Amino acid sequence: MPTPEDFFAIDIRVGTVLSAAPFPEARKPSIKLEIDFGPEVGVKRSSAQITVHYTPEQLVGRQVVAVVNIGERRIAGYLSQVLCLGAMPLQTEVILLNPDHPVANGTRIG
Repeated sequence: MPTPEDFFAIDIRVGTVLSAAPFPEARKPSIKLEIDFGPEVGVKRSSAQITVHYTPEQLVGRQVVAVVNIGERRIAGYLSQVLCLGAMPLQTEVILLNPDHPVANGTRIG
């Protein structure tokens, strides 16, 4: 069973999507994101399987919640640096998590 220390070792932050583009090269339908996590973390990239409920145009300017210290992963030649978090009511769809009110980029979730 994970301990509270295990949970707090995961760095979860809020960021704002700066750009979003279709990612047809990915094996599963995905969108490429560039997300601003503020001055401490900076701008990071993510490949997110969120095409059921979102288009790239809907995502720009939206705040998202992501794990920023999970390590990098190369997906179809694209370097994904953070993991966007969402609810998964079905295995084929993701509903992004976001704060109810705007907060500063880089705000920690805990």
